[in-house]
Amino acid sequence: MIQNVTILGATGSIGVSTLDVLARHPERYSVFALTADRKWQILATQCLQHNPRYAVLNDEAAALALAEELRRQGCKTEVLQGEDALAQVASHADTHVVMAAIVGAAGLLPTLAAVKAGKKVLLANKEALVMAGGLFTRAVADHGATLLPIDSEHNAIFQCLPNHRADFLANGLQSSGVRKILLTASGGPFRNTPIADLKNVTPEQACAHPNWSMGQKISVDSATMLNKGLELIEACWLFNTRPEQVQVVIHPQSVIHSMVEYVDGSVLAQLGNPDMRTPIAHALAWPERIPSGVASLDIIATARLDFSAPDYERFPCLRLAQQAAARAATAPTILNAANEVAVAAFLQRKIRFDQIAQVIATVLDKQEVIEPDSLALVIASDQKARQLAQSVIASF
Repeated sequence: MIQNVTILGATGSIGVSTLDVLARHPERYSVFALTADRKWQILATQCLQHNPRYAVLNDEAAALALAEELRRQGCKTEVLQGEDALAQVASHADTHVVMAAIVGAAGLLPTLAAVKAGKKVLLANKEALVMAGGLFTRAVADHGATLLPIDSEHNAIFQCLPNHRADFLANGLQSSGVRKILLTASGGPFRNTPIADLKNVTPEQACAHPNWSMGQKISVDSATMLNKGLELIEACWLFNTRPEQVQVVIHPQSVIHSMVEYVDGSVLAQLGNPDMRTPIAHALAWPERIPSGVASLDIIATARLDFSAPDYERFPCLRLAQQAAARAATAPTILNAANEVAVAAFLQRKIRFDQIAQVIATVLDKQEVIEPDSLALVIASDQKARQLAQSVIASF
């Protein structure tokens, strides 16, 4: 049976890579719905190429422009608008697979809608688990959804774990003989930059990742290594493990995407070229394998693989994320919200690169951490943290 795929965040790098993989397997997959925030021109091109049943834009003016352009081109794709429409296509009865690739907190509600509809969810939006990990994972279990990680690191961990997933999800990694997870990180563009020079970093420099082609926000997060901190929190929820069982390792070549150490001393690693089509193809076809379009890894040309411990003076955001993971409850929600506001301010040149960590630390220090028992409390904590971050930025 051909599987219908909905892509939340189709115009971003993950969305584009997903469409590339889908186009290689028309006998297996059909594009059901494509969504974006406001980039209607890119979405129009994608609709003309892939002919989805629905296209959704969050921005009203962009949706009107897209609808007019598709009518002019004779494309029958139906254009919808708004948050409710995102949830509608994610949970639609004819959707089989949902690629959750909306960046940031905006991806939480439509991704949760897909989970509650029992879909196969390919999770590239780490913020959904960072913000509401307990609620999210309970919804996966309660509604019989299938959750597969798309981040290259989490997908690598998943590939290195035992096949009996249900056991470790229910009882923790130790039940499967796992001692710890080694979460690799490239170290970003400032791995060797003198710490004193980091205050002069420009948005252009922060967005120039040495190994991966990504959007602005995630590129800045990679430069501060806050992204790795979010991935640590995500790993704890995905694999039912504790923060102290996840070790971050700097690996500048980005060839080993992560490793798993077992109690007998075995360490399993997943290697490959740094191309997101590999984890996308893996999750799409799981438990089978399909070609992704990624070139074979030339292990001889790779020659050497380097590893080192992270420098917390250089990457204070990573330490803040580890502390938030240990505190749990709404601490990761607050961390994520403050970071999103701080990164946006940095990209707008309102604060310096080194002040991103200062904003996050101040908000975490000032806002009360609570144990949320509803999504409403999570969202309220998120909004409060954003307001507090804005006031901190205004005080600089």
